[in-house]
Amino acid sequence: MPKRILTGTVVSDKTDKTVVVKVERKVKHPLYGKIIRRSKKYHAHDETNVFKIGETVRIEETAPISKLKTWKVIDRVQAGKGTAIEADV
Repeated sequence: MPKRILTGTVVSDKTDKTVVVKVERKVKHPLYGKIIRRSKKYHAHDETNVFKIGETVRIEETAPISKLKTWKVIDRVQAGKGTAIEADV
């Protein structure tokens, strides 16, 4: 069975070697037909602590690493918009 790959946004990087990734999907309401957003947070393994809040990443399903972690980060899709840059004045 192939491993699932999801795309989401990093919402927390406070823990060591772990990031929390929020994955959003759009579904159609069964009765009213309106498109609504559903989201879920996944704890993903980040071995080198390189991914920061706001970045869009791809995660892949793995064997359980800990109680909550069964995903690992594959790569960065898009850098975060809120990255601070120091300026010399």
